[in-house]
Amino acid sequence: MKVKAELKYLRIAPRKARLVAELIRKKKVEQAQVILGFAIKKGVEPILKLLNSATASAKNNFQLDPANLYISKITVNEGPKYKRWMPRSRGMAYPIQKKTSHVTIILDEIVEGKKIKKTERIEKKEEIKEVAPKKPKFRPELVVSKPKVEKGLRKIFRRKSI
Repeated sequence: MKVKAELKYLRIAPRKARLVAELIRKKKVEQAQVILGFAIKKGVEPILKLLNSATASAKNNFQLDPANLYISKITVNEGPKYKRWMPRSRGMAYPIQKKTSHVTIILDEIVEGKKIKKTERIEKKEEIKEVAPKKPKFRPELVVSKPKVEKGLRKIFRRKSI
């Protein structure tokens, strides 16, 4: 069961909020809460509140266990920009854009049956190795040696004889 929670018009630039979102993407809810508890960013507090809200709604509305949830998707989109002006010299005005962002978190249950066994991973890697093309061998007769270049002062003061 997927649980969705949204936070709109957050007064943090989306670029800065995405840094926090990257920390917790595809993590368990409990692990994400610990990560956000120790992170030092401005966007941590509102995203942690949103995560706690999504967890509470999953627990109360859908009777899901918070220990069995993970963040399946988290997106930070651009919201509207507040346009302001800063006075500059000689009567000019300098534009300022105060950016906002919309954050969406989707929680999902961890399904135990979908885990890939270690032996299956090894078999898949072997199949990939068999299909991969082989690299051509190195042939020394095709290599052309580079001409020797004089360095330093000798190169600067050398006179051309031709």
